[in-house]
Amino acid sequence: MQKPIIEFCASNMHHDTDRIMKRLEQEGLTEVIEYGCLGNCGECYLFPFALVNGEIVAASTADELYDRIMEEVNAERIEG
Repeated sequence: MQKPIIEFCASNMHHDTDRIMKRLEQEGLTEVIEYGCLGNCGECYLFPFALVNGEIVAASTADELYDRIMEEVNAERIEG
């Protein structure tokens, strides 16, 4: 089974998403990629977000974002 791909925007790191990105990298359950820009500037400015297999996952805090990312990852494992 292929690892889910989690993409982060470098411009979104002011929301503390760099900490979540590093945590995911250390866990090794997903493929983590950082881009300079993901083209979602409205979301990027307002709240923490990432793309999980190309779909936006957003939250009000970085810790909540981690939880939502893991929900998506676990849901894909169950479906896959």
